[in-house]
Parts: sequence; C-alpha cells; structure tokens
Amino acid sequence: MPTTLRDEAAIVGIGQTAYTKNSGVSELALAVECVSKAIDDAGLEPSQIDGYTSFTLDTNDEVDIARAVGSGEATFFSRIGYGGGAAIGVIHQAAMALATGQAKYVVCFRALNGRSGQRYSQGVSGNIVTSDLVHWSWYMPWGLMTPASWVAMFTQRYMHDTGCKAEDLAEVAIATRNHAVNNPAAFFHERPLSLDDYMKARWIAEPLRLYDCCQETDGGCAVVLTTPERARDCAQPAALVRGVAQAFGADQEQMTSFYNRDISRLPEMELVAKNLWETAGLGPQDIDAAIFYDAFTSIVLFQLEAFGFCGFGEAKDFVKDGALAAEGGRLPTNTHGGQLSEAYIHGVNGIAEGTRLIRGTSTNQPEKNDHVLVTSGVGVPTAGMVLGKLG
Repeated sequence: MPTTLRDEAAIVGIGQTAYTKNSGVSELALAVECVSKAIDDAGLEPSQIDGYTSFTLDTNDEVDIARAVGSGEATFFSRIGYGGGAAIGVIHQAAMALATGQAKYVVCFRALNGRSGQRYSQGVSGNIVTSDLVHWSWYMPWGLMTPASWVAMFTQRYMHDTGCKAEDLAEVAIATRNHAVNNPAAFFHERPLSLDDYMKARWIAEPLRLYDCCQETDGGCAVVLTTPERARDCAQPAALVRGVAQAFGADQEQMTSFYNRDISRLPEMELVAKNLWETAGLGPQDIDAAIFYDAFTSIVLFQLEAFGFCGFGEAKDFVKDGALAAEGGRLPTNTHGGQLSEAYIHGVNGIAEGTRLIRGTSTNQPEKNDHVLVTSGVGVPTAGMVLGKLG
C-alpha cells in the first residue's frame, strides 16, 4: 500500500454545465449534467463509477445523482467542509480511495445556483446557518458580515505591511480577464477590462473594488479520477496527480482567522505547499502554469508567496509586466479566467482548467505544460495539488 499520494490517481474526465446567472433548473439537474458529461468525456459507462466525493455545502445527495446518471451502487463516498477549501480536498479524498482500492472510478462534483439561489456573498447578513456563527458573532457588531469584508481586513493589513497598491491588485484582475476574453465558457467572454475600468469601479469593502471580487454563478462542474493504470484505457489524455496535500493552521477559523499573530500571511497554505512539494518531489521552479483560487485578487498575491514563487511582500512585483499571461508570462495563471472572470464554481472549474492545460486544450494554452499547480480556497482549511502528464 502506498505511503504517499504521488502518482496514485489521474483525472480522466471533465464535464461542466453552462455558467449563468439564472440557470432555471435545480441544483440536482446541474449536478447530473456535469457528472454525465465528465463520464462521457472519460469514455466510461456510468455503471463503472463506484465512488463520489463533494462539498458539505453541496445540496445534492450522491444517491440521487447515481440514480439519475445510471451509475448504480458505489463503494466509496465522502464530503469535505470549509467551502472553497474543499476544491482540492475532494481530489485528496478520491486519490486516497483509489490508492487503497476503495474504488476504481471516482467522481468529484460541485453544483450550485450561486446567483439565483443562496448567495454566499451575503455571508452572515443573509440566511446562512453554520456553526461558524459562534466565531462570526464577534465581528458582526463591527460590520464584518460578508466574505468581502473579512478578506478586506487581511488585504488592508497585507497592503500596509508590503507596500502593495491598488494597481498591483489590478494586475491580477486584468490578467484573468484577458484570459476570459478568449474563453467562450466565461461570463466575461469578449469583455475586456482596462485599468481605468478597474479603478473607477465601486468599492465593495475597502481596499477591495468590484473587480477584486469573484462572481456569483449558477452552474456545475465535475471530474472523474481513476488509477494511472486504468487511465491509459480512457478516452482522453490523463492529468496525473503528481501530489496533493491538505492542511489547516493553528488558531484557524472559517474565513476569519483573526486570532493569528500575523494576518498578512497564510500559514495553512504554507503548510500545504511544504507537504505538497515534498510529496510531489517538485518545487515552484518546476511549475509551468497555476490555477490559484481567486475569490479575491489579493489572495492570488498571498498564494504566490505561500508557494514560494517569490518572497513575502514580493508578489506585487512578480505580477507586473504580463507575468500571469498565457503567452510569454513567467507563470501563466488562471487561464480560464478564474472565478473572477469565468465562473464561481467553488474552484472545481479550476480543476477542469488544470486538466485542460495538461491535455493542451485550454483556450489560453501556454507553450510549456508539464506541471500545473491548482489550489483550494484561502482563509479556510485548504489544499493544493500538482498535475502532470501520464508517461
């Protein structure tokens, strides 16, 4: 039995629905559509799927999806908490199930009416019910009621400590929008963003402007994983999971880890990075492209530093001069447009894009694509993985 998850699983199928602001269908319908498309993409029969994993926030029961797609019985299922922190957590679960023989083909899925239904941007100002209210109640009297306000606190401190400016956050927003312009699946397809557009946009929670914040989206996305051996018989080139890691930090909460001694850094993501590089036997110098969880522009800068692409406070300089562009960039980043400009599917659409980058089928395909880093949500218990090619 393997002692690490290096090269123990591979993504062989991806599927997604249209990304809209009003799907007009149930979240179950979205889940069934993306799962069916992922199975078809892999060249598999639904009856071959024997594992499912998703987010605790997903409203769809695995048994209902299995019945609707015709996959029948299963030997493995699991759920991961912490919102966007689950994006790569589901891959971690699938890889463990495959490596230990608990399943042969596992579907990871997320489907939500995130704009026409429950809007996560409302935070505790909406109708959300969660055990985290015991933490958030300390911040609510001060107006810290939404994800944007919580991340604004971290961002304000980070900018104070590092000298980061609004123009540096704009580099991230504009780079990801440039990728979305070329992506027909993106909400902002053919809708470019200029620095002037960015600077004139309204404040959401200072220092975050409108285009610093991700979208709210209706849609679904799913991927299918299997062992590398079985992957060779599937219909599409496989994206090998070279390494995957999860972590949370000391004194961590859900989006509001204000107990930390330093709120300008991401200790949980730094721990993920350490374990991930050790597991994969790789480092930041080996990564050709990255899919960073981008619920907000500032957290892309945090992650560049946490994963060692640059030192603390240096991300503002790293991203300048087209560094994140697919063509000629030093680290092509969020080539689908990310959650800022493609869609907010809690990061699972980023897993799909990471797979396309390895396959060579992204709408913004960089020249080199041997290894791609994909990450989960920031400010929460989180995860990351490196995808590579199946030799």
